[in-house]
Amino acid sequence: MVLKREAEGLDYLPYPGDLGKRIYANVSKEAWAQWVAHQTMLINENRLTPIEPKARAFLVAEMEKFFFGTGSAKPAEFVPKA
Repeated sequence: MVLKREAEGLDYLPYPGDLGKRIYANVSKEAWAQWVAHQTMLINENRLTPIEPKARAFLVAEMEKFFFGTGSAKPAEFVPKA
């Protein structure tokens, strides 16, 4: 549980397959928006090309950790803009 509280649910399946169904059933709009921002940071910091299978597999694994695991960490070199 990302937000640790009840929040408005998603309007549609945000990702295909069983993972998408699990996210739809358990993740709020606000938590999904947090993931999208985190995913963007991962793509940029790791210089990923999301259409590459290896990059997609990495992002799916991080998405599962973000929502249902121990969380998805920022890269060690990441420095947020002030």
